[in-house]
Amino acid sequence: MRKSALFIIALTAALLLPAAPASAHAGLQRTDPPSGSIVATAPRQVTLYFTEAVTPVPGQLRIIGPDGKRADRGEPSVEGSQVSIPLREGAGRGTYLVSYRIISDDSHPVSGGFAFSIEAPSTSTPGVSGGTGAQVDPVVSALLPVSRYLGYAGLLLIVGPVLLMIGLWPTRLARPGKLVWAGVGLVAGGTVLALYLQAPYVTGGPLFGASGADISEVLSSRFGFAGLARLAVLAAAIPLLKRVLNAKNTQSDQIILGVLTAVAALTWPLAGHPSASPAPPLTVAVDLVHLLAMAVWMGGLVGLVLYLLPKGTEGELRALMPVWSRWAGWAVAALVVAGVAQALIEVGTLPALFDTRYGQLLIVKAVLLAIVLGAASLARKKVLAGEPKVRRLVAGELAVTAVILAVTAFLVQQTPARTEAALPAASANLPFSSTLNSNLFKLQVELDPATVGNNSMHMYAFTPDGKPIKVLEWQVTVGMPSKDIAPIEVAVLQLTDDHAVGELTLPTAGTWELRFTLRVSEIDQATVSQTVQIK
Repeated sequence: MRKSALFIIALTAALLLPAAPASAHAGLQRTDPPSGSIVATAPRQVTLYFTEAVTPVPGQLRIIGPDGKRADRGEPSVEGSQVSIPLREGAGRGTYLVSYRIISDDSHPVSGGFAFSIEAPSTSTPGVSGGTGAQVDPVVSALLPVSRYLGYAGLLLIVGPVLLMIGLWPTRLARPGKLVWAGVGLVAGGTVLALYLQAPYVTGGPLFGASGADISEVLSSRFGFAGLARLAVLAAAIPLLKRVLNAKNTQSDQIILGVLTAVAALTWPLAGHPSASPAPPLTVAVDLVHLLAMAVWMGGLVGLVLYLLPKGTEGELRALMPVWSRWAGWAVAALVVAGVAQALIEVGTLPALFDTRYGQLLIVKAVLLAIVLGAASLARKKVLAGEPKVRRLVAGELAVTAVILAVTAFLVQQTPARTEAALPAASANLPFSSTLNSNLFKLQVELDPATVGNNSMHMYAFTPDGKPIKVLEWQVTVGMPSKDIAPIEVAVLQLTDDHAVGELTLPTAGTWELRFTLRVSEIDQATVSQTVQIK
């Protein structure tokens, strides 16, 4: 009974914010040949089946043969959620490692790998794995929720105060121009930051390692189109916002501003998982209601706490607070209906609520939501009883909702409970995969199995625009500065002009630093580094 009650509360908790761009990730459901299998004859291709439509990250789908060389040929083909990688003709006996990095239909990268064998396994068998995550630079990973938090915060600073100014603002009070323009700046800044971060996020590179080609790839994607559309709509709304702030807006201005607000809010679900669900019109509409209701409620609270409650007279507050209370009630009702629908889609089952990170964060959000609704209910009772001075209660309500906003910024980075629960468990750690960038080259590094002990490392060098580049000399070191383990040189075997391998032993768990120096001409060389968390 207790778990059922928590489940209902957690479903309701999803009402506060939209699942937004990071609400779900594609997962690898099965492969052909199956992971870990032994097949009698070489297949013409290796096929991966994901939980939703995907797009390959250029150059990051490959098959490594028993000889350590590339065993794939040509370009992979994609049909919705199915990706096929052609296998070279004459593939011989032994174990083959397939590694992939794709972009799920909700704009999030997923990487992993698995192995299969032809006729019999090799003496040294690669780890078998699969999953829903992807190696991402820790700085990029930390900034992603920040960019979303900024965007959401900016939207509510625009929507809530503007709605108050149109319907409830006393004529004697100055209008909150600084608040609205801060919202405009936060939406613009958060969107630009998100567009840039998407490039290293997708490729797995460092924060400042995105090339022009990487950024161009992002801008031409659905995620990029949504971000650019949001910026364009924001620019179109600025003249109308000026009229509202100067109290010169007309009814037609209000209608146009309302339409622009809805279009801008729509760019968040269109860039995320709602548009990739089995019923996109429904899930996009639900997500849109989430976002607009949140902006009305939380944005209105900001306007009340910073302007109306401290500056309004007793008579003004007695007139406007009951109206605001009704508005807030309607917003909460919309949030509840849309939130329960969204949570049913993303959680699905009771065990998934308690057994997944997504579900656990949803429970935390539910507890915070209960506190907010309790404060809101008490404030409403005081208002109806003729006590409009409820600034402390409303301020407390706003503070907790700001925490919920932060929790949601992390929640939307998680794989939804329903998706995670439906995926087969991985039998080993994911191979580490990352893309490092310099002004001379782009280096793709794969470390398998990325655990304590013996590891195999494959390195692929490309020009900054993604074409294979000839490397004249490779130098690789590995060390652990936190434990005073000095850099140790790794023996490198160059297989082709752009591909080299190395074997290294990592004796202890922790954060290891890999450094790569590549000489690509008689005088040109550059060094890049990458930290790897070894368990």
